[in-house]
Amino acid sequence: MIPLSATTTCPDPHGVIRGLRREWGDVAWVELEPGVGAWLVMGYQELLTITRQEKLYSRDARHWRLFQEGVVPPDSGLGPMMFWRPNVIGADGAEHRRLRRPIDDGVAAIDQRRMRRSVEAMCRQLIEDFAERGSADLVGDYAAVVPMLAIAGLFGLDTGQGHELLAALRALFGSAEDSQAGNRRFEEILGGLMRAKKEAPADDLTSHFLAHADLRDEAEVLQSMVVMISAAQETTTTWIAQTFRLMLTDPRFAGRLRGGRLGVDDALDEVLWRDPPMTNMPARYALRDTELGGRRIARGDALILGLSAANDDPRVHGGATEIELGNRAHLAWSAGPHVCPAPVPARLITRTAVETALHLLPDVRLSVNAAELTPHPSPWTRCPASLPVHFRALGDRS
Repeated sequence: MIPLSATTTCPDPHGVIRGLRREWGDVAWVELEPGVGAWLVMGYQELLTITRQEKLYSRDARHWRLFQEGVVPPDSGLGPMMFWRPNVIGADGAEHRRLRRPIDDGVAAIDQRRMRRSVEAMCRQLIEDFAERGSADLVGDYAAVVPMLAIAGLFGLDTGQGHELLAALRALFGSAEDSQAGNRRFEEILGGLMRAKKEAPADDLTSHFLAHADLRDEAEVLQSMVVMISAAQETTTTWIAQTFRLMLTDPRFAGRLRGGRLGVDDALDEVLWRDPPMTNMPARYALRDTELGGRRIARGDALILGLSAANDDPRVHGGATEIELGNRAHLAWSAGPHVCPAPVPARLITRTAVETALHLLPDVRLSVNAAELTPHPSPWTRCPASLPVHFRALGDRS
C-alpha cells in the first residue's frame, strides 16, 4: 500500500497514478498516514458517481469508521482536512443547501470589474517591488501573495493578518504534526475579524456572512469563512504556480503561450487538466456496503477524490496526447452538489496574475534545474514550494 502523498510529492505523480491504475483499476487502496487506509477514486466516471450520489456517499466525516473505532486519533494531522466541521463541507442534502446559499450569494455579489482592477494593481506593485533586483521567487513573492491580498480585501483583512493567515493555511494543508496548530491559529484570526465586523459592518464578505439569514449563529459564520478562504487561497495559489511551472519547464507549453498560439485561458485550462489545484480532495464516506470500480467498499470507508487521476483517465482522452483546446470537462473543481462555488473569481485572479507577469517579465527564466523544483509537502495539493527565477532588472531595460 503506497502513501497518498506519493501522488503529490514524487517527481512523476502521473507515473505513480498510472502504476496504481495498472495494479488496482480505477479505485485503489492507499495509506493516508501510518495504519490509516482509504480508497483513492481515480476513474472519471467513478468519481462522478461518488460526488453525485450523496445518499450513498456522504460528505459527513462522522461516518468515517476508522475515526469511530479510534484508529485515527483526535490529534491526527489529518484532522483539519478530514474531520467533521459544522459547515457546508460536512453536510448533505437540505442542510448542505442551506449552508451553501450564503457562499453562493457572496460569490455572486463580487464586483468582477473592480476585482480585476484591484488584482492587476496588486500584481503590478508586487512585480515592481522585486523588479529592481532581477530575481524573485514566483511562489513566495507572487503566486501565494496575489490570492492572499485579493481574498483579504474581499473579507476586510489587513495585509499583516493576511500574511499570518497564509502561514497558518500552509500548515493546515500539510496534514502533518503542525496542521492542528495551524488550523487553530487560522480560526483565531478569522474569529477576531468576525468580532470586529460585528461591531463595525462594512462592504465585505465577512459582514455579508454575519447578516445572512441562512447562517444561524457565529459558529456557522466562522465556518463559512473558513471554507471560503482556505479553499480559495490554496487552490488559486497552486493554479498560478503550476501555470508558471509549466511555462518555465515545458518548452511546448511555453512556446505556445508566449507565441500567442495558446491563449491564457486555454493555458489555464490545460493546467486544470494536467495539474489541478487540488490533486486529491477529501473525502466521501460510504453509508452502506457497496461496490465501486470493481472494488468492495465497506460501510464507513473513506473515499478520496483523485481529481488529477480522474483527469488522466485514458477513457476520457481516447488516446489523444494533447488536451483539446476549449475542453473544460475536467474535474478540477469536483462535481455534484459540492462542486467548487467560485471558479469564476479564481480564474479572474489567476488570469490577471499570469497576464500581468507575462507582460512585465517577458524574459523570465528559471534559476535552477527543473529537477530541483519540489512541492510543498501535502497529500492534497502539489504546489511548488518555490520557483526561483531571474530576468533583466528594471534598471537594465531600455
